Amino acid sequence: MSGFSLTGVQRLAPVGEIMIPALDENGVLYPIEKLDAHARAIPHLAVSVFVFDGDAMLLQRRALTKYHCGGQWANTCCTHPNWGESLAASAMRRVREELGFSIPLVEGRQVEYKAPVGKGLVEHEHVTFYVGWADRATLTIQPDPAEVMETRWATWKELSPEMTLHPERFAPWFRIYMHRFPGFAV
Repeated sequence: MSGFSLTGVQRLAPVGEIMIPALDENGVLYPIEKLDAHARAIPHLAVSVFVFDGDAMLLQRRALTKYHCGGQWANTCCTHPNWGESLAASAMRRVREELGFSIPLVEGRQVEYKAPVGKGLVEHEHVTFYVGWADRATLTIQPDPAEVMETRWATWKELSPEMTLHPERFAPWFRIYMHRFPGFAV
């Protein structure tokens, strides 16, 4: 995200806790434990990745064991940068970790949203989109079963009516993205 820098900042968390960058009321970044940010709806940085083949987007169905939104469909990949990690590096890292491939990603728009995600947790994210293009005929997808239970490709035309009829099948942020950016205008 332009204007945010984590360079030279020291880690302030006990070993084992995942620290992510949160934003105070003045837009200054500070480290916060990931689950604490969600439990208290603290604004924090995130990335959302969208991989396309023509007019079809690669979707993932989140593993049932995820700490929220398990079993729901979402865009290709989402994550939070670790404290001290760039947004671009976190996007690339998470695509590799969750889906087992690497492709070039281009930084896109920035959005903010706040949505309950179940289990008393709330995402209040300042998100930077990253977009990539791949040929599904040659792309080898190797999902980590602890993260992703299923993948599929879908066009806006296919996905929009399904989301209207069965919104509960989709992660809250993905529903927000679909509503705000019709036609996959990410």
